[in-house]
Formats: sequence, C-alpha cells, structure tokens
Amino acid sequence: MQLYHAPQAVNPERTYNFLKAKGQLDAVDIVEISIMKGEHKQAAYRNLSPFAQVPVLVLDDGTTITESRAICSFFEHMFPEPNLMGRDAMEKGLIEMWDRRVEFMMMMQFATWFRNAHPVMAPLEKPQLPEAATKAERAVKAFTARLDEHLYQKDWIAAGRFSIADITLYLTCGFCGVMRWRPHEEFENISHHYARVRDHLK
Repeated sequence: MQLYHAPQAVNPERTYNFLKAKGQLDAVDIVEISIMKGEHKQAAYRNLSPFAQVPVLVLDDGTTITESRAICSFFEHMFPEPNLMGRDAMEKGLIEMWDRRVEFMMMMQFATWFRNAHPVMAPLEKPQLPEAATKAERAVKAFTARLDEHLYQKDWIAAGRFSIADITLYLTCGFCGVMRWRPHEEFENISHHYARVRDHLK
C-alpha cells in the first residue's frame, strides 16, 4: 500500500497519526506530496485522486481511497488494535459524533478563516473573501470555547478513552497556529488534552 501524504496539512496528518497510533506506519509506503508546489494538481496525481485531494491511499490492487476519515476507517478494519473508533454501538456513535463536531465545527471553520485571510493562501484561494474569514473565525472560536467546557475533568473527548476524535482535535489545534491562534494555550482544558495526546502519540 502507498499513502500519499502532505506533511503539516491537517487531513494528511490525521491519517498519518491515526496509523502511527496503530503502530502500523511500516505497513505502508509513505509518498510525500507538496501542496504549496501544486504537486497534488499534476496529471499523474489526479489519476489517483481526481479531486486533487491529499491524502490518498493506493491499495495493492490499484484501488484508491481518498477522504481522511475514510482512510482511517480502512485502517481501523485492517489493524483493529488498538481500537480507535469504538468497540460497540454506543462507543462508535459517541466517538464519531465528537470527531465530526471537531472536524466540521472547528477544523473546517478554521480552514475557511485561514484560506480567506492568510496571504500565503492568496494564490490558491481566488478571490479571498474577508467577510467569510471573519464569520468563520467567530464560529470556530465560539465552538472551541464550548469544547473546552466539554473537556472539563475529562481525559478524552469521547467514550472515556483515546480515540480518533482526540487525534483530530490535537491536529486541529496545531493547524490553528498558522493564524497565530493557539487554542491549546488559550483554553485550560484543551491545554491539558493537547499535552495528553502529544504524549500518547510519541
């Protein structure tokens, strides 16, 4: 298997760190792609990922899978231990609920803010929309405050144990640094969680 990976981009890092948490990085060949150099838009790469998405997983029979969470689901099935997506119906529901909340209400809102406000993204986001950036910034900060309340006296986001939801939050906090915003320094409970996940992924 080959995993096409763009270091420091949040969705590729999600699959990479999920596989790392499984202890299975040696199970795939990692192929690095530079988004800033536009390598994900070249014809050869589009043959693997028609929407120019990173990451993409290429199986031994040539089947390709995109979407970071879909790739993580594949890895969860292939490498069931340690379990990161839930062992029973309740765990699966709670973990996916919180993982999706962090993905849609934090990661994607932050990405909209970043893409429409940061000068480095101007060549890729044409036109940048300041009003979209302002709205997304307000939304992501409101959700993060609520998430910090959820984490009060909790070690992990969902089901009382380490899961993909914790990985998603950890990486999203790191991603936020590109706008000089560090939720894990601003919010006490998220700060504790961030340090806990960092240690877990060492």
